[in-house]
This record gives sequence, structure tokens and C-alpha cells, in this order.
Amino acid sequence: MSGHLIAFEGLDQSGKQTQAERLRDRLTTLGHRVALVSFPDYTTHIGSEIGRALAGEREYPPEVMQLLYVANRYEWKARIQQMLDSGSFVVSDRYLASSIAYGEAFGLDAAWLTDMQRFLPRPSVTIMLDIAPATAVARKSADRDRYERDLALQERVRASYHRIAERDGWLLLDGERSKDDIAADVFSGVASRLALP
Repeated sequence: MSGHLIAFEGLDQSGKQTQAERLRDRLTTLGHRVALVSFPDYTTHIGSEIGRALAGEREYPPEVMQLLYVANRYEWKARIQQMLDSGSFVVSDRYLASSIAYGEAFGLDAAWLTDMQRFLPRPSVTIMLDIAPATAVARKSADRDRYERDLALQERVRASYHRIAERDGWLLLDGERSKDDIAADVFSGVASRLALP
């Protein structure tokens, strides 16, 4: 039995990590094998380079940044596929659509951003936790990286996410609500889409 990849998308501070962890715990309680992954993975060589760029220690054009993000996911491709083939759930904090949304916000071509990721495992369900950029600032006012500090960029990213969510039939949830309410909607949406008991 093949597993399922469930991706969380949204702006920084939208609650992706919290909800990914809660979904992992709920699925584990039900007896499923679950792995939690997060992108970018700053522990790899490519991921550490992304971290330096976000901290302002490196200067790369938008195309190079997205190539790094995508390469970082390809570093995980074999492991993710192996987990899916073994029947595990893989819950991912950010995945394919992050490059499309952020890349589009920098004026890059969405088709190019999509095509370069075509050999990566596809999500069974993608969940967008929608918050306003102002909410992201309120939730994290210090130590914001260069993307987080650019509110105009964040508005463009949010608009791109909405376009993709509507086109691809994502589970779109209001991330401004309580963690418990969001977690309940995440699980019910996933259970419905994957026909979980």
C-alpha cells in the first residue's frame, strides 16, 4: 500500500509547523507511520547556502534562489519516495508550491518553476493556511529574514498561493483562528480527501 504526502503551504508564521506536527501526532495515534519533513532543510549543504542567502550573507538572483530551493527538495526525493512506497504518511512543512508562489512573486515564470519539480513526489493533499502579511509580522516581529521583512512581496506571494489553491483544489483554511479549530479542520479535510476511517 502506498502512502500519502500531505503538504502545508502559506506565509511564514501561518502555523504550518504547528499544524504539521499536530497532524503527524493525530495520524500516529490512529496507528499510521508518519514522517515529518520541512523545507528548506538547512542541515544539507544546499540548505545551509539558502540560510546564508536569507540572512543576507549571500546575494543570488531570484532564479538561483528558486533553483536552490528546488535542489534542496531533490536532496530528499529518494527518502520521501521510500517512505511513501513503504506505506507511510509524509507530512511536509512547505513543498513544491512554495517555489511557485515565491518565484512568481519575484516575476519568475510559473510554468518553469512547476516543470523543474515534475520528478518530485506529488502531494496527495495540499493545505494552505491563509493569513494576512500583517498577521505574520505581529506573530514574529524580530529576527525576520529578508523575505519576511518585505510586506509587498508577502502580498504577492499570498495572491499567488490563492491562484494555485483555487486552480488545484487545495484545502484552503483561515489561519487567523485558534490552533485547535484549525487542527480540527485540517484533520477532517485530510480524512475526507483520503477516505481515512
